[in-house]
Amino acid sequence: MSIVKLKNISKSYYQHNVFHDFNLEIDEGEFIIISGKSGSGKSTLCNIIGLLDKPDQGKVFIKDQEIDYKDSKIAKLLSKNISYLFQNFALIDNKTVGYNLELVYPSKKERKNNRKLIEEKLAEVGMEGTYDKYIYECSGGQQQRVAIARLLLKQGDIIICDEPTGSLDEENKMLVMNLICDLHKKGKTIIMVTHDKTLYSYAKRVIMI
Repeated sequence: MSIVKLKNISKSYYQHNVFHDFNLEIDEGEFIIISGKSGSGKSTLCNIIGLLDKPDQGKVFIKDQEIDYKDSKIAKLLSKNISYLFQNFALIDNKTVGYNLELVYPSKKERKNNRKLIEEKLAEVGMEGTYDKYIYECSGGQQQRVAIARLLLKQGDIIICDEPTGSLDEENKMLVMNLICDLHKKGKTIIMVTHDKTLYSYAKRVIMI
């Protein structure tokens, strides 16, 4: 069963054609890598799949539901089904690790009640005892592990990773990839953008664009 389907997608920026009549189906639980030269549209494709951008033409389906970009329910669908892992970690530098992870929960009550769970997820990614540590005190590898702990808390079925190891050294790259593979083993659909050919073997499919 396909969890993501793009049908006849076209997208242009400033008269530059990024995609024309592009089709893609991604199966539930699949691990795919999207690769290509700089400027080829890798991140644009991920943004369309992740509902952060919309195509000029064509249709996008998530779990067989066609996306209506005028429908306010899209935010609910996005929150429930899709999680992100970015190269820049998307964390607030001058706040603590715990504060950043608490933002997964919309209410103060939920944040307070889930501290134990947050600490458990930090331990799962090798970041135990860092709840009160500031993000700016963490290394790049540690910050990416915090971002993965956020994925574990959010529990989206689709995880979009945009160059998640691009700024990491070899040791941290392997650590992060192992954590991503653990998510895949739990049934998550992984869609990863990378130009790093050494990572191709992790995926079931590599899509070149």
